[in-house]
Amino acid sequence: MKDKIVSLLSIIFGIMIIAFPLLGVVTPSAIIGLSVLFISIYSLMMGISIIDYNKYGAITDLVLGVVLLLVSIGLIFDPAMFSFLAGISLYLAGIILIIAGLVSLINNRSSKYGFYTGIIGIILGVCYIIIGSYISDPFILGALIGLWLIISGAMRLFN
Repeated sequence: MKDKIVSLLSIIFGIMIIAFPLLGVVTPSAIIGLSVLFISIYSLMMGISIIDYNKYGAITDLVLGVVLLLVSIGLIFDPAMFSFLAGISLYLAGIILIIAGLVSLINNRSSKYGFYTGIIGIILGVCYIIIGSYISDPFILGALIGLWLIISGAMRLFN
């Protein structure tokens, strides 16, 4: 039951991330902050859902989730933090996506699709950094994070 709820929430978060940039009413810091917030919530949910059988993986997910939660709150509510991180924010979000992919890869080795979820997270994180270097459009970058959440949720749902 927990797996289905986590999967559905991941898909919903992914759709929300893709939908928000299309509305064009939020600033880039809020888009990136919202994207990181959804990844942190997903990481926290994953940590809670696997704590019964994978303690170290759960601790890794929970620590990652808390760190990302703090970063996302700072990005959403503190414009000074965004200006501080503006130069590295594209790389930071890509690195966060790569780390989330690695954590997913490590924690879901026994899962049928967990390995692929981690690999897709790593690939999309690298794409995020490459695309962010040349096209600093927050709509496209937010869509990459949303795409990872949708794929991750769908693969976990079908597992």
